[in-house]
Amino acid sequence: MKILFLDQSGKLGGAELFLLDLAKFYQDNCLVVLFEDGLFRQSLEQKQIPVQVLTAVPFKVRKDSHFFQSLGSLNTVIPLVSKVAQIANNYNIIYANTQKALVVGALASILSRRPLVYHLHDILSDEHFSPINRRLAVILANRFASLIITNSQATQAAFIEAGGQQDKTKVVYNGFEPKKYQIDIDLKDLRQKLDLESRFVVGHFSRLSPWKGQHILLEALTLCPDDTTAIFIGDALFGEEAYAQDLLERTEV
Repeated sequence: MKILFLDQSGKLGGAELFLLDLAKFYQDNCLVVLFEDGLFRQSLEQKQIPVQVLTAVPFKVRKDSHFFQSLGSLNTVIPLVSKVAQIANNYNIIYANTQKALVVGALASILSRRPLVYHLHDILSDEHFSPINRRLAVILANRFASLIITNSQATQAAFIEAGGQQDKTKVVYNGFEPKKYQIDIDLKDLRQKLDLESRFVVGHFSRLSPWKGQHILLEALTLCPDDTTAIFIGDALFGEEAYAQDLLERTEV
């Protein structure tokens, strides 16, 4: 089985880290195609996973984009579809790892006559996705995907509620290697260094983004006992630096 993986991002978000772990098992029979250059491409190369960047022009459609904003990206999408379709002729299956990759992958699957697998990592809610983008994802997945992988039951339920076909979906939880997270460290000493010896600690591990809800945790802290502390691990990746700065200013108050 030769797999053509598609991902629009050159940055290392959660979906990209997942694909980095997955693709290494198929490195002799796969190609990862990116629509933007960046650290993700470098990480793939370090693991000797075949990778190709098709364009240096960022994909401008966001989760909350509206219809006319989406149309503005057609001049980027059409050339990508043509290139991906040509590459796909040398592979057995197209695997779209993100919603933006789904748009290109769905159209390329028609031209190349290759089956499409869509991996849905996000909950398709109206809080975070514009109606047109949510509807587009459901229509393309229903019509063109042979299989829709969701990373949780909540993601699956939201997809079905938005009109997705249940019989095409399968929940596959993100795997990880426990050994990577087993570290030799004295927790008591670490708590002392961070001045957390007598405090209840809440950890939040993700990129800094309204989608991830760090601001909600900050609000919740105001209702918690004084000995409660939150630690945020992550950074802004996709044009969300203003949000990260706002969080920083709120923690300094």
